[in-house]
Amino acid sequence: MRIDPLLRALSEPTRLRMLRLLAHMELAVGELAQVLGQSQPRVSRHIKILCDAGLAERRKEGSWVFLRIAVSEQGESSLGTAAANLLNVAERDDSQFAARCAEDRRHLAAIRAGREASAEAYFARHAAEWDTLRRLHGADEPVEAALLRALGEETIGGLLDVGTGTGRMAQLLSARAGRVTALDKSPEMLRIARARLQDLPAGKVDLVQGDFTALPFAPDAFDTVLFHQVLHFAQDPAVVLTEAARVLRPGGRIAVVDLAAHEREEMRERHAHARLGFSDEQMLAHLASAGLTPGEPVALPGDPLTVKIWTARRDGVTARPENRETV
Repeated sequence: MRIDPLLRALSEPTRLRMLRLLAHMELAVGELAQVLGQSQPRVSRHIKILCDAGLAERRKEGSWVFLRIAVSEQGESSLGTAAANLLNVAERDDSQFAARCAEDRRHLAAIRAGREASAEAYFARHAAEWDTLRRLHGADEPVEAALLRALGEETIGGLLDVGTGTGRMAQLLSARAGRVTALDKSPEMLRIARARLQDLPAGKVDLVQGDFTALPFAPDAFDTVLFHQVLHFAQDPAVVLTEAARVLRPGGRIAVVDLAAHEREEMRERHAHARLGFSDEQMLAHLASAGLTPGEPVALPGDPLTVKIWTARRDGVTARPENRETV
């Protein structure tokens, strides 16, 4: 990072606003234009200057381009750390700038709500046919068999099935788990999961309505956390995985079953996918950032989409599940 382009990038109020927005969440170019009330070409020019200065990063996904901030107060670059600190101080001490940032964030909240409303409407429309729709990702049986192999013979213990949907995976893994907590944001999905899981022994499963960005559980609560074809709905997968790591006991495991990176734009338009799959590089970086030690990815090539299984473990030693009360 060099000082001249950094100072030029910070000399324009719109770019300062953009950096404060990106400090809160990753945004598409069109979403930034919507919040700022400016044309997309004009916003794109600002983005180029920010990226050239090393203050922001682009990430292309299908026909969308997402932006994220590239500096933080805990970053490795001294200039980047200074820039991030300057922006924080400016919002704290400059009342006019703070008011403008607050107004921008109100628009940001509307974008978040719109994204969530779109996904929730999709879930509500398709809850009854969810298992059929999931077959767009490939046949269930080979994927489920590969997941069981990836988990190995080790006891699953207390299992958190994040985004349980119809409860299929909770049902599949229940025999190997001490207790199952099936979480979903959609009440319609939980009603279907409840019907599917009603024959399990009493006390074996808890169904919980909740958001995977703010799990309603204490730290160190589970031995295994599963994301089965769920993470591609996350606006910020790194935040979701960090939250999952928080509720994972030392020595516990996370398993992510999802699509490899692809370019099928209709998955976003027709099926509310926020992410067009993940590359190994992206996923392993997210897992490591969450404080987890990734294992070797497993690929299940399909036509046209490839399913991947990523596993990771939280460092430390956990007690044997049968020797303590599970969640």
